[in-house]
Amino acid sequence: MSGILSNKEVKQFIYEGYVRLDNVFSKEIADNALDILWDDLPFDRQDPSTWKAPVVRLGMYTEQPFVDSVNTQRLYKVFDQLIGRDRWVPCGSVGTFPVRFPSDKEPNDTGKHVDAGFPGDDPDNFFEWRVNVRSKGRALLMLVLYSDVSENDAPTVIYKKSHRDVARLLSKEGDSGLSFMELANKLEGLPKWETVHAIGKAGTVYLCHPFLVHTAQGHKGKVPKFMAQPPLLLRGELSIPGSKGDQSPVERAICLALE
Repeated sequence: MSGILSNKEVKQFIYEGYVRLDNVFSKEIADNALDILWDDLPFDRQDPSTWKAPVVRLGMYTEQPFVDSVNTQRLYKVFDQLIGRDRWVPCGSVGTFPVRFPSDKEPNDTGKHVDAGFPGDDPDNFFEWRVNVRSKGRALLMLVLYSDVSENDAPTVIYKKSHRDVARLLSKEGDSGLSFMELANKLEGLPKWETVHAIGKAGTVYLCHPFLVHTAQGHKGKVPKFMAQPPLLLRGELSIPGSKGDQSPVERAICLALE
């Protein structure tokens, strides 16, 4: 398969559910994004004593550094490789930011989950958004680092190969799938998975299968963590099942799980 990712990386995405890309965007872009984010935070950037909460959520960001960070030619080529040309929608924003601060308090959002792709009966209720086996509305989950993230800096926990178990769950639920909370409540009953932490320098992007289970964790370091996790939107739905010769890696991962 031609493209930015090697055959080994594509196989990793199919079987483990994610691939890491380094140096996707520059430190200058990351720093410009951080300046905007800090202006919106209720804390003093220079005074850690003011960082009173383990996590602060900021709103949607469509400013230039954010849009530039997730619309590089390199990413576009990898999107084509993982999903298929003309099957995804370029990102117009990076969504909300859960900014994580060093704290002895545990954040209240550390449960295992899969991000949902389409609205339920109440579109304003995030927990009622849904996921189905064709991944309606969502092509990929992206973890986009705007600050350097080490093992101590609340890296997102990725559960390797969990996307395959989630595919099996969703295959029993038809086109309506499961709500965010319905699916989250079923995850503890699935097999135990090996974990990997989403660490890296600012400019690192993890591209994850839309069914990949992940979770936040508390921050034990010294420098606040800035990471966005926007969806890459899907045009239509995935072809499940489909002709093996025409399947994208996203589709192939699901079909292998269902064989």
